[in-house]
Amino acid sequence: MYALYVTHPQVVKDPAVPVPRWGLSPEGAARAGAFAGHPLLRGVSRIVSSDERKAVELAGILAEACGAPVAVDPGCGENDRSATGYVPPERFEALADAFFAQPDRSTNGWETAAAAQARIVAAFERALLAHDADWPLLFAGHGAVGTLLKCHLGGRAIARAEDQRRVGDPGGGNVFAIRLADRRLLCDWTPMERLPASLDL
Repeated sequence: MYALYVTHPQVVKDPAVPVPRWGLSPEGAARAGAFAGHPLLRGVSRIVSSDERKAVELAGILAEACGAPVAVDPGCGENDRSATGYVPPERFEALADAFFAQPDRSTNGWETAAAAQARIVAAFERALLAHDADWPLLFAGHGAVGTLLKCHLGGRAIARAEDQRRVGDPGGGNVFAIRLADRRLLCDWTPMERLPASLDL
């Protein structure tokens, strides 16, 4: 059986609103709604979501389609960037480059990549302990911590080259799949619109 890690698609960016409270944009909600009919979501018995609004909204859209309950785990939240809050795109990209390049060092007060990776891996393992492995599981989350989880599962070094912005759709709404039996990655970041209808388990 498998798990899917799905990142929220496009959001409404409002510098006056704390980033964890940003919600999906109309485009993001439409992408999530279209993905809700994907064949791999049939049979999903549980959805684990970050507590951030955009992830909760994604989880709600998918849950409505597949009928799975949603469990919210704050440990699945995005890397903590509250020290800077919203920053313009060019500044954000520079900070994100440093975040991935120096995993053990804080970038302008951000949570370190190493700490964020330990947190998301612990949340992932916690979710699996509470899950019946005979059924698919879905995570509704974020790009940076999702990348850190993917690096851990794939035995890869933390690097910006692994980020969804480099591998998948830069606007978010990407998926990678994991085989539950051995935690093996079944695919890298893939835009939700291009995820295959089946997985080679």
